[in-house]
Amino acid sequence: MPCEGTRPKISFHGAGRPRYAQSHPAIAMAEIYIRRRHERRGCRRPSLLAVISAIAAAVILVALIRRKPAPEKPAVAPPPAAPSAPMLAERPAAEARRATSRRGQEILRGFDQLQDLVRRGKLLEARESAYRLLDGCRDPELQKRIEDLLGELNIRLVFSPAPMPEKVDYTVKPGDSLAKIARRFDTTVELLQKINGITGSLIRVNDRLRVLRGTFRVTVNITDNSLTLFLNGRFFKRYRVGTGQYMTTPTGEFRITERLMHPVWWRPDGRKIPYGDPENILGTHWLSLDIPGYGLHGTWDPQSVGMHSSQGCIRLTNADIEELYALLPVGTEVEISD
Repeated sequence: MPCEGTRPKISFHGAGRPRYAQSHPAIAMAEIYIRRRHERRGCRRPSLLAVISAIAAAVILVALIRRKPAPEKPAVAPPPAAPSAPMLAERPAAEARRATSRRGQEILRGFDQLQDLVRRGKLLEARESAYRLLDGCRDPELQKRIEDLLGELNIRLVFSPAPMPEKVDYTVKPGDSLAKIARRFDTTVELLQKINGITGSLIRVNDRLRVLRGTFRVTVNITDNSLTLFLNGRFFKRYRVGTGQYMTTPTGEFRITERLMHPVWWRPDGRKIPYGDPENILGTHWLSLDIPGYGLHGTWDPQSVGMHSSQGCIRLTNADIEELYALLPVGTEVEISD
């Protein structure tokens, strides 16, 4: 049976051999096998299918011969990884952060409740709630928000007849005057007037007055230009202030020695500048310290508050110095630090 016909002719001799027949000895052996098989059948040219089958079988055979099974090693479980030192150190810190976050959320909820109390007019309850929040707050930004609200609450409560733990009722006796009552309770006439809605100085025997009983103390920080007011050792309100250029504000512990409304300013050259003169830099009120030439005062330039802008005094807006003027009697302690 002839093996020619239309099948492709494949040469097994010389340069005419296919490239795959020259690439591996096993393939050469397959070629010899095919050629001899077909010679026995009387056919000189093998079919392409036979060649491919023989080559595939040879390749598989060679692969099986070359494959050497790797020696098996006894399975040893890897030792458990010990936690690293940083992880051991971070675990308590992470728990602390979560606790801080939970506390922060509680304070935020408390602050919302605090604002709701203010809207409903429950100022005294809101004040005590604000103090509790402030005691537990460690976030500077939230702390400032609580202090700002607490300062407003304290001013509204103090400057009104509203009851406060620091207030007492007093019945006017014969011979009393606002000045005498103020000295008796170590307060100011202006505060008595604001609390009781008195516009003048007239009071009558058996009138009942509400009086603030407590001690104010002032601290001034030159570095951040702030003044903090305390009542009976408790935060009352914080104010922005201007202090001396080139850190010229004196530091130490002082006392208020004089209180003046509409103060006159004496220039460094000794010239007197009356109140109302555009050159008078003291604003509407003056609280003198027991160090000559220095004190707390207002200003006609509110933009200068919050900066190192004065000649050494403590400068506030006119509205703020008016509050302090009403609150602080002669003898109030003032501590200035840098």
